[in-house]
Amino acid sequence: MLVAAAVCPCPPLLVPEVAAGAAPELDAARAACTDALGVLAAARPDRLVVVGPADGTGPGIHPQGTRGSFRGFGVDLDVCLGPDRGARTPGTGRELPYGLAVGAWLLGRAGWADGPVEGIGVGQALPAERCAALGREVAARAGRTALLVLGDASACRTLKAPGYLDERAAPFDAEVGRALGAADVAALAALDAVLARELKASGRAPWQVLAGAAEGAGLAGALLYEDAPYGVGYIAAAWS
Repeated sequence: MLVAAAVCPCPPLLVPEVAAGAAPELDAARAACTDALGVLAAARPDRLVVVGPADGTGPGIHPQGTRGSFRGFGVDLDVCLGPDRGARTPGTGRELPYGLAVGAWLLGRAGWADGPVEGIGVGQALPAERCAALGREVAARAGRTALLVLGDASACRTLKAPGYLDERAAPFDAEVGRALGAADVAALAALDAVLARELKASGRAPWQVLAGAAEGAGLAGALLYEDAPYGVGYIAAAWS
C-alpha cells in the first residue's frame, strides 16, 4: 500500500559540491526536497522505494547499499543508497544511475533511517503502460510503502537551455506541476512519452510509475517548488 510520495528534481547541480560557486542558486529546491522527505518520514513507511531516470528501458533494480558517485561530473564524491553498511550489497555490480545517485545524496543529507530502501531506474523508452504496471506492483507489496520519485521536467525553457528553446516546454511543465501538486494520477498517466522525450523531460517515466502506484490510494498532493533555472523545469511535491 502506498502511504506517501515525495517528488524531487534530480540535477547533479542539486549537490553543492557539483554546483560549486553556483550552489546557492538551488537552495530553495534543496529546501523543498528536504520538506518532501519529511513527509515521507512522517508516514512511517515499512520501506522506501526510490524511482528515478536511467539509461535504456529498465526497470533496473538497485538494492539498498548500492553505491554511486559524481566523478562523472568532476567531483570525487561517493553516495550509498540507504544506510551505508560499509560495503557494497552482495550481487550489486552496477553503480547507481545519476538520478538515483542524487536521490541517495538527498537521503543521506536528510539522515534517512525510517525504513529499508530500494532503487528502481526506469528509462525514457519504458512505455506508459509498463510504468503504471510497475507502480502497481510496488504498491501491492505487503506493508506500508513510500516512494521517492526523481526526475526533471523539460530542458527546453530558454535559448540557453540544454535542449534550446521549445514553445511546447512551458505548457508541458505547467501541466506536470499542476498534476503533481494535485496528485492527479490520471493526468500523469496521460503524459505523452514522445513529447516528453523531445523536450528532454527525464521525469516522465518515474512520474508514471508514481501514477500507477497511487491508483486508489486517495493521497492528496502539495506543490512545494516549481522553477526553471538554467532553462530546465524543476518540480518538488509531496503526496500523503
